[in-house]
Amino acid sequence: MADQGLVLVTGGSGFVGSHCILQLLEQGWRVRTTVRNLSREPGVRDMLAAAGAQGLDRLSFAAADLESDAGWADAVAGCAYVLHVASPFPAGAPKHEDELIIPAREGALRVLRAAKAAGVRRVVMTSSFAAIGYGHGPQTAPFTENDWTNPDGADVRAYVKSKTLAERAAWDFMKADGAPMELSVVNPVAVLGPVLGADYSTSILLVQRLMDGAMPGCPKYGIGLVDVRDVADLHLRAMTHPAAAGERFLAVAGPSMWMSDIAKVLKARMGAAGSRAPTNELPNWMVRLAAMADPAIGQILPELGKLKHASNEKAKRVLGWAPRSNEESIVASAESLVRLGLLKDRARAA
Repeated sequence: MADQGLVLVTGGSGFVGSHCILQLLEQGWRVRTTVRNLSREPGVRDMLAAAGAQGLDRLSFAAADLESDAGWADAVAGCAYVLHVASPFPAGAPKHEDELIIPAREGALRVLRAAKAAGVRRVVMTSSFAAIGYGHGPQTAPFTENDWTNPDGADVRAYVKSKTLAERAAWDFMKADGAPMELSVVNPVAVLGPVLGADYSTSILLVQRLMDGAMPGCPKYGIGLVDVRDVADLHLRAMTHPAAAGERFLAVAGPSMWMSDIAKVLKARMGAAGSRAPTNELPNWMVRLAAMADPAIGQILPELGKLKHASNEKAKRVLGWAPRSNEESIVASAESLVRLGLLKDRARAA
């Protein structure tokens, strides 16, 4: 296979980053990935090997942290492209919003500055629907790439603000000092799909908790879904397609789903392993009561009763993107959790 060139993937041990590496290697690219500590390298290699990675001899590692300048010049040296995937996404709320905002914003700028200095052609940055669909009044029309979150909106929590300000800062950098380097941005909704190891997205926790029977019922909480394999595919398309330069792309498979409908898919498709998924909806007052004891639940309170939709028309039209269905990504998530033994014993025994 012809050598396609060298691509840096930041945060290669993470859920989206590891799938990006798999697809880049499969397409013949050489890949360098950053980890905060090189002690992670054997674990990441083992995880990718177990997932059937091709060409692991074309994968190398660099130590770099979003909160420090150290290591980034070496990480980007010789790279034609950068996929900037790494970003903090905690399950609970931070004590102060700057714990998320500063690493996300400064980390993005750190990567862009290093890439520009190294002569990188294009950076593809993983942003989020969080930078598009919040801080607005109720709307029935699907959100598009033309929409931006209002960071001062009443429903805007720290994570949402961090993604919005980080992406804004990236575009501002490009406008002021980016040329001739190019930037493309991918804005995924909740990312599901096959888990490769224990380091997976916060979105997967939703499926895990439903299957573990950790909740007595489902909050009236709606989310858009996309499969991690399709998110990685969209990153690769945005990396090389001429029309992707200077553009953002929403990564969403189809219509948003209520949590209870996700639970119904698990119940219908996963047999005994999905038997504990609760399909009844909890009243909002009960969810607010539960949030007093569990800060993670508090994160969804502003979104109760809302079903926001997002359009994938641009990614399909411009880049020829063809995502899997919501149901396929839900089932793939569940099957991988069972396969890797990441569920409680009773669910895993199935």
